[in-house]
Amino acid sequence: MSEHVRTYRGLEIYPLVYSRIPQGAVGSYDYGAGFDAAVRICRRGTDDTLTASRVFRIPHRAPFCDAGEARKASSDYAERLIDGQVDGQSVRDL
Repeated sequence: MSEHVRTYRGLEIYPLVYSRIPQGAVGSYDYGAGFDAAVRICRRGTDDTLTASRVFRIPHRAPFCDAGEARKASSDYAERLIDGQVDGQSVRDL
């Protein structure tokens, strides 16, 4: 499986989606409980090496209904962060 890297204004965006309830003792996740999301934003150098990276958790009180909704929210939040539209958060140090 190949990974598609999304870029926005020269930064790489990696949506991180995970089950709201962690893996239980029986080794399975409860996907019916919904999903939480975060986003990893990275900057690459001219020689294609990773120069900086940060992870931002998506502030959302209720779980996302499905993984697709969480992934979309993650990408949207990354764009708002990069555009400087999120109070108290910045990617200037990347």
